[in-house]
Amino acid sequence: MAKTRDQDALVVARVIGDVIEPFTKSVSLRMTYINNREFTNGSELKPSHVVHRPRVEIGGDDLRNFYTLVMVDPDAPNPSEPNLKEYLHWLVTDIPATTGASFGQEIVSYESPRPAMGIHRFVSVLYRQLGRKTVYAPEWRQNFNTGKFAENYNLGSPVAAVYFNCQREAGCGGRRTIM
Repeated sequence: MAKTRDQDALVVARVIGDVIEPFTKSVSLRMTYINNREFTNGSELKPSHVVHRPRVEIGGDDLRNFYTLVMVDPDAPNPSEPNLKEYLHWLVTDIPATTGASFGQEIVSYESPRPAMGIHRFVSVLYRQLGRKTVYAPEWRQNFNTGKFAENYNLGSPVAAVYFNCQREAGCGGRRTIM
């Protein structure tokens, strides 16, 4: 399997390993916040940029296929001691292929990222569902586990994923990766 630049970025940032297992991207996932500017893996966004839910566009070729979008913070409450990881920020199900999250069912409302300490990764993972109305809301947001959630609902491997970094408004610098 040839690695893509997206996959490499997910590995380097430890999204693959901390949140999801290795997968093969098979559907496009485009997410934009302010000014219709698409963010890519590793983008740096401030809390003021992510107050409102992002616009999400999903690829695919068959409206009869449905997807679940999960957004989590694996670094909550702070990257040095993430004892609430993963914190669930958003969960949308029943998104038809070739559309966007606004066409799905928001079963856990969007909670805007507001990291108080350190640089947090906010990871959005897209799964293909077996059918409509087959995925339900968890009981709580903290200590969510994306992999176990996918397993519980037979979602299989992710079909797409993207992440951005976010820190408090007064924060400076970027995430440092030790190689």
